This record gives sequence, C-alpha cells and structure tokens, in this order.
Amino acid sequence: MSSISFPHCGDADLVPSSSLRDSMQAQFYAPPGFDVSGSFQMNPLSAHPPRTPRPSTTQSHFGNTTTSVYDEKSEATEKGVAGDTADEDEEVDEEGERVAEAEKKVDRHEVWRDMLVTSGGRDKAFKLMQYSIRVYLLLHSKLLFRNSGGVWQQELARRLESARSGVSFTRKMLILLNWLTPLSTIMAQKAVPYSSGGSSTTPHGLADIPVGKPSPSFTGDLLSHPFLQALLAAPPPVLLDLVNGLSDDIYTLSRLGLVGPRVGARAARFADWCWLFGTLVGLVENGVEMSIVEGLQREVENRAYSESLEGATSKSRPKASKVDEKELGRLRRKNYWLQVTRAKLIMDFIFVSCDIFRFKRGKDTVQSIAGLGSAVLSFAKLYDKFKSVLVNKVLSNTE
Repeated sequence: MSSISFPHCGDADLVPSSSLRDSMQAQFYAPPGFDVSGSFQMNPLSAHPPRTPRPSTTQSHFGNTTTSVYDEKSEATEKGVAGDTADEDEEVDEEGERVAEAEKKVDRHEVWRDMLVTSGGRDKAFKLMQYSIRVYLLLHSKLLFRNSGGVWQQELARRLESARSGVSFTRKMLILLNWLTPLSTIMAQKAVPYSSGGSSTTPHGLADIPVGKPSPSFTGDLLSHPFLQALLAAPPPVLLDLVNGLSDDIYTLSRLGLVGPRVGARAARFADWCWLFGTLVGLVENGVEMSIVEGLQREVENRAYSESLEGATSKSRPKASKVDEKELGRLRRKNYWLQVTRAKLIMDFIFVSCDIFRFKRGKDTVQSIAGLGSAVLSFAKLYDKFKSVLVNKVLSNTE
C-alpha cells in the first residue's frame, strides 16, 4: 500500500501503512516535524488575542498569508478614545497653568490696596500694629531695658504706649455700627416658624383664636411683632454677633465721653462674655467642618489607593488621576485654613478668658502673645481671601 505524505515532512517522516497495523512496533503515531527556525506564531482565531494591536502573521501550509488581529474599525475607535483622553488631559493641564500664571500677575501691593480700602482690612492691619507694639513694650520693660532707667528709654516706652492706645481706639471706631451686618441677616429671614397660626409650634389654647382678633395678653402682642419673631428664629451665632456689636458700641461711646464710665465698663464686660461664647460656638463649627473635609479627603485618598491596587496608574487613567490630585489639593488647602482658623479661635479664647476670669499673674504677657498670634493668623486669612478674589478676576478677564 502506498504511504500517505503530510506537508512539511521529508522522506524520513514517511510512515508505512503496514507499521500502523502492528501495535507492538508503533504504539504512537509520530507527529509531523515542525520548522524550528521560524518565529513564534499565534493562532489568529484564538479567543485571547495579543494585548498590543499588532498584526499577527501566520504561514499556512499552502502559502504565506497575513491576518490582522484587530480590524480597522477597532483601531479607529481606540485612536478616537485616546484622542479624547488626551484632549481632556490637556484641558486639566491648561487650567492649572492658567491659575499659576494668574497668581504671578497678582502683585502684593494690589492685595494690600484692596485690603486697606475696607474697614475689615484696616482693622486687621491696625490689630497687627497694636499687638506688635504691645509685645515690644513687654520685651522692652522685662528683658531689654529691665535694669536701665535712662530718660530716652522711658520716653520711647511712653510714646509707644500712647501709640498703642491710639491704635486700639482707632480699631474701636472702625468697627462702630458693626452690628448692622447681623441685623441685616436677621431681617432678611423670610420664613419664620412662629408666623403661621396653624403650625405645630402654636399652643393648643391659642389655636382656636381668630387671626383678625387681638391676642388676649400683652405677651401675645409682643411676640407677634415681626422683629421679635425674627430674633427668635435667628441662629445663636448671629444673635451673639448682634449683642456683641451693640455692647462694643456702648463701650466706645463711653470712651468718647457720651456715656458714663460705669455703663461703659458693664458693656465691655458683657461684650467679653459674648465674645467668649461666640468663640466657643466658632470652635464647635470649625470642628464639624474639619471633620467633614477630612472625611472627603480620606475618601479621595482611598479611591486613589483602590485604583492603584486594581492596576490603574497615572498613565492608564490620566484624567481620573489628575482630577483626584486636584480635588485632593483643594481639600488639603481648605483643611489648612480651617486649622489656621482653629488656632486663631484658640488665641482669642485665651485672650478673653484672662479678662472674664480676672487673671492677675502673667495676664499682660499671655494677652500680648495671644493677641499677636491672633492678629497674624487673622491677617493671613484675610490676605489670602483678597488674593483669591484678584486671581479669579484675572482668570475671568483672560477668558
């Protein structure tokens, strides 16, 4: 019987049919020889194509044929997605570059100019001057010229003390009528819970009284006044600001001589109590806001960490990573200024506690250092605020 020839098989590979019948001589069928000189070849019909979009060249038994694993449509789709991702990345990069260029265009003297135009900016600048002089006087009297009693040292200390007192009084005049801001906030309230007659806050005894008829008591007429209803509905921090501003103005009027010194001293002490409670409320609000920002920051960091475990890198997901980095930077910046605010509130609490609890030992030293620290931190916060406004203005003009 004639032998069967297979492709790529020489004469040595020919297997006679008689040997196939003899199981004792050939138990296994000899496979055809392979061309070991050729390169690695992958089946184009495989369910797992190569990761890179490279054409796979296969050599058939009947000729050389070239088969592309990825067709032209898939390649065009991938090119389009890559182009969109590159455009989004360029937009994110351009936004960061625009912000950096806008910050370079804003000069310090422009920020100072806009700050000192407002009464709040002048108050912070004068506060920094006041407590800087006070700290220098403390060092002057206790460290620098403690044992010296020269005439020029005494004259310098007297002039600086007069300047400190004048700057303090100037600050009182700058914040005069500052209570108008919380008053406007109170009067701007539209929905008051005590205004509706059928609300759940109405007592059962007054629920059946007609709206057009007057209240049976003077207290009812007093509580029905819109301003008193707005005061009752106002949040406690706004009420504290209102009362504190009124007390400060009474103390300022007493220093001007328009009100008696006894009334001025009582108003000053009442303003200190309002300042103390307002500082405690500010610390609580600051703590809540810091916890929220830190939670958002941990969420962004955990998302970036999970993506890194999944194998996603800045090269595989450039847009997502850049957005996360931008958001993380914004949250860190906000957390930083919240920490600055907390430090400023702590300094204010230390300062006002010395007056409220009438500390005697070391009061001047503690209040001077706490006042200077509060002045520096508040000035830095206001400076950053005005600088951000100018940067946003530059960005809006360049668009």
